[in-house]
Amino acid sequence: MMSRADRTVLSEWWWTVDRALLAGLFTLMVIGIILCLAASPAVAARIGIDDPFHFVNRQVMFLIPAAFVMLATSFLSPRSIRRVCMVVFAIFFVLLLATLVIGPEVKGARRWLTVAGITVQPSEFIKPAFVILAAWLFSESTKRPEMPAQLLAIGLLALVLGPLVKQPDFGQSLLISLVWGSLFFISGLRWIWMFGLVGVGIGGGTIAYFTVSHVHKRISRFLNPESGDTYQIDAALNSFRNGGWFGQGPGEGTMKRLLPDGHTDFVFAVAGEEFGIILCLIILTLFAFIILRALNRAQHETDPFARFAVTGLALLFGLQASINMAVNVHIAPAKGMTLPFISYGGSSLISLAFGMGMLIALSRKRPGAAALAALSEPRQLTGTPRATPKTAAPYGGPAEGAPSPA
Repeated sequence: MMSRADRTVLSEWWWTVDRALLAGLFTLMVIGIILCLAASPAVAARIGIDDPFHFVNRQVMFLIPAAFVMLATSFLSPRSIRRVCMVVFAIFFVLLLATLVIGPEVKGARRWLTVAGITVQPSEFIKPAFVILAAWLFSESTKRPEMPAQLLAIGLLALVLGPLVKQPDFGQSLLISLVWGSLFFISGLRWIWMFGLVGVGIGGGTIAYFTVSHVHKRISRFLNPESGDTYQIDAALNSFRNGGWFGQGPGEGTMKRLLPDGHTDFVFAVAGEEFGIILCLIILTLFAFIILRALNRAQHETDPFARFAVTGLALLFGLQASINMAVNVHIAPAKGMTLPFISYGGSSLISLAFGMGMLIALSRKRPGAAALAALSEPRQLTGTPRATPKTAAPYGGPAEGAPSPA
């Protein structure tokens, strides 16, 4: 057992890290493995893979480096996090541009690259790095108003949205824009700017609806189910109906055989059928606990950068989970977005671990200015007042501070 008196890096990490937050994240990972075991064999059989546990094995294979990334990142200082994110953003922004040129087209979009036999989605890694850089710019705007940090933040958003819209990937574009707008708002955005940004967002969505065919189809299908094919949504809703409160039992679900993306986008529906609404509520509670705990930590942060970064990463995590679950229960149009730490996917798993590792690092307990000042002062070992040192007087007179002779 590590003692508080130990001054090792590991001991200091253990006593300053939010262990409840860490436990919540690892619990989600375990639930993800269980649900992958439930959902992926049917998918493997449907697409002709002989090994029924092909996706489970790959999920575990990605989970090991993801856990390492999250734990290693949680040791970083705020300055190191900024530097790492600059490098990560630069590398994956280049890869994001490369998808537009050499990325394979899947369902009308170019979002992936194959590197050393591994499929990588650069936009997944762009998100946490983008949030950190945006938080740093907004924090600088509050500390140094003369710096054009807000204009730089607007330029950063435009830089990322350009290739995302070109892919096209409107789900990730919406997610990034919502987190960026939230950070802009809490950094002291004027209301006129807020209305302007909302107008730009509505205008962009309207243009996408009338000019991009698959966006038009998805929104129209959501508003009017009779206007198109609603096969996946109908299967997902039937999964919840079949599961009821307590589910059909592990491996007993039938609708997962009909869900093309039962191990990724619609894994929440598989959870509902096999384990019931009870497990769905447990998953929802876990997400709520992680998000609210992180936001509570951010509220008590005195450093603007840490406050904005923790808020942004918590919102990124929470909004992605909310969008996925909303799609599964048909209260939002289909977005093709994974459920954090639960859906199958290597890029998603490792990028989420990177983001949550930074959140844990930034939310660690750090001494405030008063505590640092107290630590810098010399400590007095006893409770008695320190005696005034006696110095000998010149020419043999009475010592200074000694009682004068009667």
